[in-house]
Amino acid sequence: MSDALQLTDRATRPRPGAAASRLFPATLGRFDDPDDRAVIDRLVRWIEARYRDDLTNRPSKHVYIRTLPPEAVSLIDRLRDSPLITGAILKAFPEGSVITPMRHTDELYLSHYNKDLGGDQGLFSKHYDGNLRFLSYGAVVRALIYLRSDDTYKVVFQDSGVERAFTDYEFGLLDFHRELHWVEGTYNPGDRQRILLKCNYLIAPRNGGPAARAVLWANSAVFAFVKAAMEYSKSPRTLPQRGVGLLCNLFRVLNNIHPLVPFAVILGFLGAVGWGLARLLS
Repeated sequence: MSDALQLTDRATRPRPGAAASRLFPATLGRFDDPDDRAVIDRLVRWIEARYRDDLTNRPSKHVYIRTLPPEAVSLIDRLRDSPLITGAILKAFPEGSVITPMRHTDELYLSHYNKDLGGDQGLFSKHYDGNLRFLSYGAVVRALIYLRSDDTYKVVFQDSGVERAFTDYEFGLLDFHRELHWVEGTYNPGDRQRILLKCNYLIAPRNGGPAARAVLWANSAVFAFVKAAMEYSKSPRTLPQRGVGLLCNLFRVLNNIHPLVPFAVILGFLGAVGWGLARLLS
């Protein structure tokens, strides 16, 4: 397979009643070019040497790609900038759309199945990656590039009606804000480690100007805040970590209902605190 497409085996058949919505449809593909696979193999060897302990321990580990050594970033660039991925993304948008890689948000992900009410539990529960799906301008597409994986876990993309147990050299593209998805599986210490890249792309009309910059800023700000909360509270040990972990999971559920509900709850809480302080000081 040399192009990104919907794989036709049983694992990717549409689920009955898949919701029709305005979203980038989840797209599956695979790196079949020998040069691409050689790049992936080199990258995996480097990761296995550098993160040997992290690969055998829980919880999951996220590392910003921008913090990695240049030799690793150059290998990753060949994958995340591949025409196989960028072409599949732009194919779903109007002619003239511009794709802007959000490199500052891209991550290396060492995935461990983890449900302990911490910040990373949401990675395996039903969730949207983002919470700005009420914005009608532009879109953010995430590429999940599987460097190493097996078929013991299955990713379900509900809104697109697609599911896939990803294996080596495969990738999945999804709408960052509008695709409800989750991972199905059961933790087994003997499972093969899942190593993948999470790469994000903003797609906007050509000559978007201030509007495109505003959407990019909003996505970056929300991403940084949520990621910091998740990282702080994964596999929580202290009371503050447990509290933040519970909030992460609460807001994930609220975001599944509607993206404005978490904002309303935060504003309501701040309003109540302000009212209480005003009453106290009056």
